[in-house]
Amino acid sequence: MTGRVDDDMRALARPLRDAKDLDPLLERIGDARIVAVGEASHGTHEYYAWRAALTRRLIEERGFAFVGVEGDWPDCYRVNRSVRLREGADEDPRDALDAMERWPTWMWANEDVVEFCRWLREFNAGRPEHQRVGFYGLDVYSLWNSMHELIGWLREHEPEHVDRAVQALRCFEPFGEDGAEYAFASRFAPTSCEQAVVGLLHDLVEVHCRKEYAGDPEGRFSAEQNAAVVAAAERYFRAMLLGSVESWNVRDVHMVDTLDRLLENTGGKAVLWEHNTHIGDARATDMAGAGMVNVGQLLRERHGADDVVLVGFGGFQGAVIAGEQWGGQMRPMPVPPARSGSLESMMHAALGEDALFVLPRSGGPEWLSRRLDHRAIGVVYRPERERWGNYVPTVLGERYDAFLYLEDTSPLQPLHLERAEEHVPPLAHAV
Repeated sequence: MTGRVDDDMRALARPLRDAKDLDPLLERIGDARIVAVGEASHGTHEYYAWRAALTRRLIEERGFAFVGVEGDWPDCYRVNRSVRLREGADEDPRDALDAMERWPTWMWANEDVVEFCRWLREFNAGRPEHQRVGFYGLDVYSLWNSMHELIGWLREHEPEHVDRAVQALRCFEPFGEDGAEYAFASRFAPTSCEQAVVGLLHDLVEVHCRKEYAGDPEGRFSAEQNAAVVAAAERYFRAMLLGSVESWNVRDVHMVDTLDRLLENTGGKAVLWEHNTHIGDARATDMAGAGMVNVGQLLRERHGADDVVLVGFGGFQGAVIAGEQWGGQMRPMPVPPARSGSLESMMHAALGEDALFVLPRSGGPEWLSRRLDHRAIGVVYRPERERWGNYVPTVLGERYDAFLYLEDTSPLQPLHLERAEEHVPPLAHAV
């Protein structure tokens, strides 16, 4: 049986040496409007490098309009302004990335993302402003940063809404910008801050619908998005009290809602950069049994399988940047050989080299329908737990449309060590 599986894997595998070897994946993507590209860890150079290589080709050859990442809206909007050469923005995207302060900073403040964003700025420099490719954050954690950004924008552009925004911010002030403290307190205050932030968001959207905005349209969109982040983050922190499943679902629904707003606003096509646990369809894992949904599942449900391509990653061994605990100091860590019987171990035995798999839309070899352990390393990692943790049972042929397998991997190069003043979000899940 093992020999048959090895033969089937080798028959489906394609060489993966340079960006030209992505041709079969580009053919599979075709005219799809959304390409979601994962990573098996948040700290591996090769995942970021291959993801950037694919994204460059999608932008250059298929006209993709923006990149949406598993990052905060305010931080990534500063990067967006830089890569789109907006007036007053950082001339070097590295400065915008190096300014990121929310733990884990290395996810985006690293040399691989700098290299991609510098390339994107250079690419955009030769295009009209309305055709420049954007870079946006989809995540939910930036409640206080988004509120401060929103108030600043309103003071300059729509002062009639400042009082409502300040009122909403004051609702959160007693909790010292601590989401966990707010979540605990909301158990004893049934109205919480929900009414304040929902009312603010309603006011902003209503004004936008009533009149054509004459100022900076993207700046107005960013203000609305910051208000949407505040509303979603408030729900997220309250959901933490109900358990990790509820808060996970609030977060992933918010990320897809943000993507849909960006698609509507730009009228273009999107590349997503997130962890495999968000990108791969949850219904092909044990996440579904726990009541969890994720970005990949929601994309297929909302946009249809033909308009969405999900791309996963996996590696056999190497090293990674991670922390030993939530909020801990990052450091390089060894990634031991994948445990026996796992997807990565089987690919190592059958191939022994990097490979691209473009998975059949239906049918295919039997091993694609098996539930196999598939490694997932989050921002918290302890190699000694490989024997019983760090793996997600996965039906590969249902979870992704394509898969990149890498034999040996190396850690990202962060731009800076964590700073003492960095914000650490409450622990709900570690990917």
